Amino acid sequence: MKKTLLSILALALAVFMANAQMGRPMGGGGGFGQIAPVDVTFDPYVEAPAGFDAERPGIDRGTIETVEYKSESVGTVRKATVYLPPKYDPAKKYSVLYLLHGIGGDELEWLKGGAPNVIMDNLYADGKAADMIVVMPNGRAQANDRAEGNVMATFPAFAEFDKDLIGSLIPFIEGKYSVYSDREHRAIAGLSMGGGQSLNFGLGHMDVFAFVGGFSSAPNTSTPEVLIPDVEKTKAENKLLWMVCGSEDNLMYNSSRLKAFCDEHGVPCTLIEYPGEGHNFVVWKYGLFNFAQLIFK
Repeated sequence: MKKTLLSILALALAVFMANAQMGRPMGGGGGFGQIAPVDVTFDPYVEAPAGFDAERPGIDRGTIETVEYKSESVGTVRKATVYLPPKYDPAKKYSVLYLLHGIGGDELEWLKGGAPNVIMDNLYADGKAADMIVVMPNGRAQANDRAEGNVMATFPAFAEFDKDLIGSLIPFIEGKYSVYSDREHRAIAGLSMGGGQSLNFGLGHMDVFAFVGGFSSAPNTSTPEVLIPDVEKTKAENKLLWMVCGSEDNLMYNSSRLKAFCDEHGVPCTLIEYPGEGHNFVVWKYGLFNFAQLIFK
C-alpha cells in the first residue's frame, strides 16, 4: 500500500513538474502548472546588501569537506558536503544546519549554484551568524543516489530521506565533529524539493530540529494539517518557521497555504515574497542569507 501511494504521489508530482528542472536555476514562473497561491499577508521583504554572495578579500574563510558515512536505511555508503566556519576549533561546540537540495541536485548542488561557503564567510566576517557548521547531504535516499535519468522517478527516495538523516547522518556528524547533540542546536532548511523535505521532516520531528526553513518549497510539502497536527505543541517547541518564495514562482501555493494556516491558528511563521523572481538561486541564496542569521540565537 505504501509503495502504491508513493507511486501515485510521484506521478502527481511529475505532472506538476513536467516542464521544470527542479533544484536548478530557473527564471520565470518555474513551469510547474498554475495553482493560485492562497491570499496571505507576506512579511516585509528587505533587500540583501550588495555583495552578500560574492567573495570578499581580506576575510577569514571556512573550509569545505566531503564525508562518507554508512546509511543503515539505504544500506550503502553515502556522501555529504560539510562547511566548517573560519577558525573551526574542535575544542568548541558548534550548532548544525542541515541544508537540502532540489530534485535535480545532490550533495554538491548548493556549492555549484548557491555559494553557501561565501555567504557564510561574509556573515561571520560581519559578526551576523552564530557558530555553526553546515551539512549538505544527498536527499535522494536510494542505492543509486545520483541525479541522472528520470529524476522525477526518484521522488519516493526523497520521502524516505528522514530515516537516513536522523538514523545515520546526524549520529555520524555528531561523532565526527565537535557539535551539540540537542534539538536547540539543530536546524534544517532547503530549496524546492529540499524545502518540502525540510518542512515535512523539521515540523514532523520537532524533537530533533528546533529551526525550520523552506525556500520555494515544492509540491512534496505536506498539507498544513499534517505538518502541524498539534498547534499548541508547535507553538511551544518550534523556535523558527521561516519561508521565502519568488513572486513569479508557481510554487507559491505550497508556502502560502502553510502561512495562511499558521496565521489563522496563531503559529509564528514568516513568509517573504521575493519580488520579480521565479524558481532560482537568486531566491535560495537570499533564503540562506536571512535564515542563517536567525538561527541558534
